[in-house]
Amino acid sequence: MITSRAFAGRRYAVLGLARSGLATVEALVASGAGVTAWDEREDARDDAMALGADIGDPLEIDLVGFAGVVVSPGVPLNRHPIAAHAKEAHVPVIGDIELFAEAQGDLPPHKLVGITGTNGKSTVTALVAHMLESAGIPTLMGGNIGLPILSREPLAPNENGVGVYVLELSSYQIDLAHSLACDVAVLTNLSPDHLDRYDGFAGYTASKARLFSLQHRDQVAIVAVDDDPSKMIAGRINHRLHRVSGRDIDPADQARWPALQGPHNAQNAVCAIAVCRVLGLNDEQIERGLATYTSLPHRMELVGEADGVRWFNDSKATNAASAAPALAAFPPAPDQRLHWIAGGQAKGDGLAACRPWFGHVKRAYLIGEAMEPFAAEIGGAVPVERSGDLATAVKQAAAAAEPGDIVLLSPACASFDQFRDYEQRGDAFRAAVRALGA
Repeated sequence: MITSRAFAGRRYAVLGLARSGLATVEALVASGAGVTAWDEREDARDDAMALGADIGDPLEIDLVGFAGVVVSPGVPLNRHPIAAHAKEAHVPVIGDIELFAEAQGDLPPHKLVGITGTNGKSTVTALVAHMLESAGIPTLMGGNIGLPILSREPLAPNENGVGVYVLELSSYQIDLAHSLACDVAVLTNLSPDHLDRYDGFAGYTASKARLFSLQHRDQVAIVAVDDDPSKMIAGRINHRLHRVSGRDIDPADQARWPALQGPHNAQNAVCAIAVCRVLGLNDEQIERGLATYTSLPHRMELVGEADGVRWFNDSKATNAASAAPALAAFPPAPDQRLHWIAGGQAKGDGLAACRPWFGHVKRAYLIGEAMEPFAAEIGGAVPVERSGDLATAVKQAAAAAEPGDIVLLSPACASFDQFRDYEQRGDAFRAAVRALGA
């Protein structure tokens, strides 16, 4: 795990004891810090106590003198009383990413890459990590992807130069960081999301922009300027800036990268290429990494083929802006028709971002709470099946699809009406497809 002398002799409260919370408790205790931990779940409190933490609700104890209250990114600071309670005690509310930033001084020499954006940040993070690893550079991926960063073994000194930490950063994680200065910081794109946590889209945009304000003047910012809000942020950066665009990618080049098809992946690729060039990779190393990359689960993942029909799992597309590029990736052809499974718990942005690509869709199969609103919004633009649930949608699509067709789960919605998270939704889709013999 990652530990630091900076934590020794200090006391922290940890609120929320899921994976990252327990990893935080373990790292702080191992660093010589005192920890008071809390979760509503008794089994989680037992786990924290076994790691050496005291048990106590931060809302009910005197926080004066604490070095910080470490909260899960899922704690809504705009509504949760912990924010005011900590402020009264003059104690910062932080996250595990801030602790990682504070621990950097005790780590062997390294570079830090931070990647944020509404869509594409997971793919760019995984792609950068893959490209660096394929070039022989020690790399550790974490943040909003994979295992909690504090639970990982730090990169060791190596003969091939410094290692690289590549972090996917949600807006929530950025909000909870105060000393995170990334050697390379990336913004993939911006569209309305998580507006229940912010003062409108402007507040959400400011959260993303803050990643760049934490950088030093000699560090590098990379911004994909394919949307106006991202252009605005780029225009306010006054240190080293690389503007990139998905339009910079030659379609002939992109055709050589099997897991990076579609316009959204052109943007993902150009962001990753820019990062790797800043970090010193040459053209041959970059091309090899792009060509050998394989898709992340639930992100335009080809999960099977049955009776000549290909099935794609894009369950991570939890808003219309992220579903739109998936629709754009499959233009109609004489031997290819697109069957689109969409719906779930809508985020309030409707399907406006998808509308330009309705012409690619042969039939839509709608599920979840958004079924009727989406059906009304689609109107007569696309034939609609009111499937209700995912299993029914898969059966209906299988019955209608012909050899050469595509069935795409790209919900444009959160999953919480029918599933625990987008991963469970994607797993259910994969299982249903495989039951067809794919």
